[in-house]
Amino acid sequence: MAWSNAQPFDPLAKTVCRVGADLSEKKSGAGWPLFAGFHEACGHLKQLLAESNHSYYERFMKTTKTFTNRHRGPHPGLLAIVYTLLFNAGLYQVVSFTGGPHFPGPWESSEAITTYFQAYPKTVLICAFLQFGAAIPLGIFTATMVNRLQFLGVRAAGLYIALFGGFMTAFNMAASAHVLWVMAYPGIAQDPTVLRALYYLGFSFGGVGFSVPLGLLIAGVCIPAASFKFLPKWLVAFGLVLAIIGELSVLSLVIPQALFLIPLTRFPGFVWLIAAGFALPKSVASANIAK
Repeated sequence: MAWSNAQPFDPLAKTVCRVGADLSEKKSGAGWPLFAGFHEACGHLKQLLAESNHSYYERFMKTTKTFTNRHRGPHPGLLAIVYTLLFNAGLYQVVSFTGGPHFPGPWESSEAITTYFQAYPKTVLICAFLQFGAAIPLGIFTATMVNRLQFLGVRAAGLYIALFGGFMTAFNMAASAHVLWVMAYPGIAQDPTVLRALYYLGFSFGGVGFSVPLGLLIAGVCIPAASFKFLPKWLVAFGLVLAIIGELSVLSLVIPQALFLIPLTRFPGFVWLIAAGFALPKSVASANIAK
């Protein structure tokens, strides 16, 4: 930078002025006007360099402060929107709103599950592709939210709980998509025993394997954000309710009647992720204003 280049001249100016001052003291009188003028010129040069250094320093500090005062990274609200759109686009492929063929639930018969995957492998393949794509922005959203809270000064275990929950949710989504891809592979659906095993494995990844860690992500963001007043109270309360429902959904592993807790976490969770992504302050100054 120009400031750092100008700074080394300051000691040089001091040295030159000191030599001139010594000479003018030793040779003072009418015969040495040149040294007196040289000493005065050195004084002006020193002042000019000092002012230049100060000006560049102020400009450098102002630029640095402007650059570091705002969190740098992708917008979490937009990431949450991309995640929501991709997930629901994949879900649209296998859900029927008119009573037609639809992705079978775990409570349906083995024949219904086998028949669906034998008849609609391409639909399942598209769903798997979009579901895997949705896992990527969710993972980036998690990393961005945790990093922004750290930038805002949060130092709490909740951040690492959120990081674990978000990454686990994204990983389980990707694993569920890979299992669907295998089920749509030619020849797999013709073996009912293998197909059923893969179906329940994929459902566990995309069901309780999704809702429980998502609850950890939401709780891990809500609790420290509430302590520092980074999110509105209604959003914190909404998130904590979703987190509790998500953790309770683990009961579906032993109580089939609790399966409804999984979509009750999933779909309102879309709203919370988008709202939190837009509501979380981007800079320390805006966080103080929000308080």
